[in-house]
Amino acid sequence: MGFGIVFLCRPIGLRHPTVGDAIMSKKKPPPTTTDAGIPVASDEHSLTIGPDGPILLQDHYLIEQMANFNRERIAERQPHAKGGGAFGKFVTTQDVSAYTRAQLFQPGVETEMLARFSTVAGERGSPDTWRDPRGFALKFYTEEGNFDLVGNNTPVFFLRDPLKFQHFIRSQKRRADSNLRDHDMQWDFWTLSPESAHQVTVLMGDRGIPRSWRNMNGYSSHTYMWVNADGERFWVKYHFKTDQGIEFIEQGEADELAGKDADYHQRDLYNAIANNNHPSWTLHVQIMPYEEAKTYRFNPFDLTKVWPHGDYPLHEVGKMTLGRNVTDYHTEIEQAAFEPNNMVPGTGLSPDKMLLARGFSYSDAHRARLGGNYRQIPVNLPKSPVHSYSKDGAMRMHNVSDPVYAPNSYGGPAADAERYPEQAVWAADGNMVRQAYTLRKDDDDWGQAGTLVRDVMDDAQRSRLVSNIVGHLSAGVSKPILQRAIEYWRNVDKDIGDQVAKGLK
Repeated sequence: MGFGIVFLCRPIGLRHPTVGDAIMSKKKPPPTTTDAGIPVASDEHSLTIGPDGPILLQDHYLIEQMANFNRERIAERQPHAKGGGAFGKFVTTQDVSAYTRAQLFQPGVETEMLARFSTVAGERGSPDTWRDPRGFALKFYTEEGNFDLVGNNTPVFFLRDPLKFQHFIRSQKRRADSNLRDHDMQWDFWTLSPESAHQVTVLMGDRGIPRSWRNMNGYSSHTYMWVNADGERFWVKYHFKTDQGIEFIEQGEADELAGKDADYHQRDLYNAIANNNHPSWTLHVQIMPYEEAKTYRFNPFDLTKVWPHGDYPLHEVGKMTLGRNVTDYHTEIEQAAFEPNNMVPGTGLSPDKMLLARGFSYSDAHRARLGGNYRQIPVNLPKSPVHSYSKDGAMRMHNVSDPVYAPNSYGGPAADAERYPEQAVWAADGNMVRQAYTLRKDDDDWGQAGTLVRDVMDDAQRSRLVSNIVGHLSAGVSKPILQRAIEYWRNVDKDIGDQVAKGLK
């Protein structure tokens, strides 16, 4: 057990109750107790043989305090370890019932929800202003169970196949030898994975460092399914558009903030809500008729692609507003478990390979990190009734009553296929293979990234893009990988690649 001295400086603008407040209130504080609720005699002194004697083993309160302290950290998330969030509500303001029967998306329905924002690669203590995608995870406590969306502030991702995901995350983390993050291995992975070009272009552009979590959009990125009351199926992408406007931070300011205030984004959200400046996002969806996915010009389930809005325009759905800060970060954010397999009736997954893998991976990560009964932690507990045959295990909180098996003759819960049919399904056939999606007319790795550079960015944005790329590549990337990186960017856009080469020389 180590001992150290830490001096805490409270940031300006963040107000918490103080000892002075308690003194001024003249109220007698409640007695300190053990975790079993038993009052204790002292907050300061261990039980010893005389004032100078040894500590006694029967000082159960001292042992409880030390044991709890030694165990109060749980494993951090593998990706998305650093983050924060808040509670709020989602209100459906438009009628999209023609596309989904989901209760939370019916006109006028108000649903309590939780949002968590995060960086991807950094550990829990890393700066908020590193250049990195931002996680945008949402949990809706609906009348039909929890509905989760696990997205980012970008509409695409680096990969299309989950077999590469673990390797991608490791390339963004720390080396085994020096325990340092390494731009060389990042660019080594990216330049050997051309499907990453669209996301890397977004990452190296202005949206790679948002001004705040309040000033960024959130995207499902994945394609999902909606099913209406008549059983008709549609493919959808979710877009949460910030009502505060898109704002970003340039690299120099971000580097300065990383040294001055590593929790810049978390502080911004907390203070905004504390000052009744409640951030909001308007949800839109793109909707593709079920059959059109079979013949669309590129694979609509490829996570490295966006659907052009000219083909599939945005449909407004409702508004998400965050209005309540968490009161215990550990229990309400660190133990919050978001999982894309939480699909309520009227919603579903899609043939997106990354999404299908995440349907297993996220739940498995929660079981490893939080325990098998993680869904019984209050922040993850549905507000709708739970009638499950899950039984026992560590940290089980809720009583189980017989019968504990199905089928049974004693009135236990029974699946209702008539009321809740398996509708979010699709047909598939073919041989077992290991390959990417079948190529279609407009399927390539560079086209959408090039369109983003040439048709969406203006001259100032392109200039910052080149500056960010050159700065990132100048930080310890080896010559062979530098040459690959130049060709990578020439494949995206020849002029950008030439400017990168010039900047590196």
